[in-house]
Amino acid sequence: MKKIIHLSDLHIGYSRKNLTSRFQAIVKNILMHKQPAQDFVILITGDLVERATNKASHEIAKEHIEKLKSSGFQVLIVPGNHDYGNGVIGSVRYMKKFKRMFYGDEDFQFPKLDVIDTIAFIGLDSMEEELNTFDKLGANGEIGPAQRERLDFLLTQEDVKRADFRVVYWHHHPFDPWFFHELKDADALGEVLQKHGNVDAIFFGHNHNFQNWNGKWGIQRCYDAGSSTRKEDLESFIRVIDLSRLPRGDEADLALTEDVFK
Repeated sequence: MKKIIHLSDLHIGYSRKNLTSRFQAIVKNILMHKQPAQDFVILITGDLVERATNKASHEIAKEHIEKLKSSGFQVLIVPGNHDYGNGVIGSVRYMKKFKRMFYGDEDFQFPKLDVIDTIAFIGLDSMEEELNTFDKLGANGEIGPAQRERLDFLLTQEDVKRADFRVVYWHHHPFDPWFFHELKDADALGEVLQKHGNVDAIFFGHNHNFQNWNGKWGIQRCYDAGSSTRKEDLESFIRVIDLSRLPRGDEADLALTEDVFK
């Protein structure tokens, strides 16, 4: 059974702290201590960089992600608001750049389905719907009706239904919205996920909270990764989740976390 390493909100290139070095430390730790690599899937739920306008930041992210992949790790990525702009204003230009760099196709369409081992992973883009004239101002997210409809369809497909576990992941936080930071259509997304009753875990980031919200929407595992590089120096760790082991509450889930900076 594959274990999931959940990373989010790396903010590579953040000028006030050397988050690039912290990201490099995380990658080094994973390469050294998470072996064999084939036992793990790394989920990165957005905000790889601080500013998409800084070309070098995404190149650093890409370089280190390729190191992980070449060592045998499978890495799945979805974008955050900083990956499509500066965190407040997004643009189609940077959306296309991100998709070219990480999916090989600037017109890539979400959801992204990967069936790995016995787990079906479905990645969502909570930013593209926010790039129109008015919505692009702010750090809100939205899945949008078209993507929700495609997600609804995917959850009925035989390869997804046959999987032992189904994992859905995206960037914006659905349960603890801040003003101008909310996932606008969280309720509508929740209705789709609850409709099929077969989603086992959801992963997200954005608010840097590092909490679990297990049981929300009737889903056993609901995880906010926090900022894995500790952008605000708040307590944040790296979760390593084994879906074959049932969660037993906050204490059990926190026992699965690791501090990669010690």
